Amino acid sequence: MSQAQATNGVSPVEPPPPDERDGEGNLTKTLVWIGIAGLSAALAFSVLRALLNRQPVDPTSRRIQQLIDEANQLLRTLDEQKSNP
Repeated sequence: MSQAQATNGVSPVEPPPPDERDGEGNLTKTLVWIGIAGLSAALAFSVLRALLNRQPVDPTSRRIQQLIDEANQLLRTLDEQKSNP
């Protein structure tokens, strides 16, 4: 202690010891943000892939579905006619 500090009763101010967990806290925060960024990138990739893989409507498939619907309607009509003699 210096003479001036001893005479006015003030002790020297020492910096607080470094907290050993600061490094761990920063590492944890960094890993969390890396995880969030990774999940965001994976989600964006999945959405883009799903949008790019959409196939245009095939006119043949549409016509086949119309024929199936028409056949189902005819079958229902025949079943109704059988039920009501």
